[in-house]
Amino acid sequence: MPIATPLTRLLGIEHPILLAPMDVVAGSRLVTAVSRAGGFGILGGGYGERAWLEQETAKLKELRAPFGIGLITWSLAKHPELLDIALAARPNAIMLSFGDPAPFSAKIKSAGARLICQVQDETMARQALDAGADILIAQGTEAGGHGAARTTVDLVPAIVDLAAGRVPVVAAGGIADGRGLAAMLMLGASGVLLGTRFYASEEADGADEAKRRICRAASGETVRGILFDLSRNNVWPAPFTGRCLINDHARRWIGREVELMQNVATVAIDYAAAKAAGNFDVAAVIAGESVGLIHDIPPAADIVARIATEAEQLLAGRHNSAGGVLPSPLMGEGGVVLTGYMGNRIDRRHG
Repeated sequence: MPIATPLTRLLGIEHPILLAPMDVVAGSRLVTAVSRAGGFGILGGGYGERAWLEQETAKLKELRAPFGIGLITWSLAKHPELLDIALAARPNAIMLSFGDPAPFSAKIKSAGARLICQVQDETMARQALDAGADILIAQGTEAGGHGAARTTVDLVPAIVDLAAGRVPVVAAGGIADGRGLAAMLMLGASGVLLGTRFYASEEADGADEAKRRICRAASGETVRGILFDLSRNNVWPAPFTGRCLINDHARRWIGREVELMQNVATVAIDYAAAKAAGNFDVAAVIAGESVGLIHDIPPAADIVARIATEAEQLLAGRHNSAGGVLPSPLMGEGGVVLTGYMGNRIDRRHG
């Protein structure tokens, strides 16, 4: 029986697994696949390229499963009309990340959508709650793409405590399998948001070579900093930095960021050309620290099913990742699983 949490009940989904709104990579095809599999797909609206957003949201208007649309808050503030395009697709939720959500919350709520806010510390979480957030994403530094400095294991319980049951908290950063989902549920989260794991899926709109590099990467082969933002001449506001796979370009410039800034005009031209050509020795593959757990490029529905099943079995004490039986932390007498933490529930009996 699927794991039920405050998150699944609020969003009307089967599994507490959300697709991170990866800019361009999380297009309508991936959103549809995740949502139809019982998770919650979130379109990667990113910086808000109008033509792309109109194209992809048009494809989602016939999707009957719950879905959301994600936007970068500080970029949306420059082009607030893009929120109207997103809401016209009638998403179940709008996810805002990296900025104050307050200027947009009333419009989102009046359209009947939930407000999901991604946060990296308690100050951001309080700001999001004051703005009326319905769900908080506690994003640790292990995540791919942009984030901050707190680790997932540190941040999630801190945000859970701060939320005090008012809204579900979702964990993000370094999670790619059922072990991660089970662990985050035990920390009090109501679900997980996954980016890198879904990047390496059939339906993701990323380049095939980027997906292969994610599968080949070992643990520890990512770096967080300002390298790829400087290289594309798109510097983000503090405190947000970006995590990507280490490649030749990163090796060349790590520790030489000031020199890179001094030569940014030339570097940006070379970087843009490499990106257009699919040369990932220079262009960044944006991925998180979970790469060491990713070894295949399956359909997104298989990823959802695999993670959900593994987490259910782990929480029920059925097995660990090596197939051995574990005692369940949620086990009552007679082999009946009782309740998880913070209202999470999984009902299974051992045969």
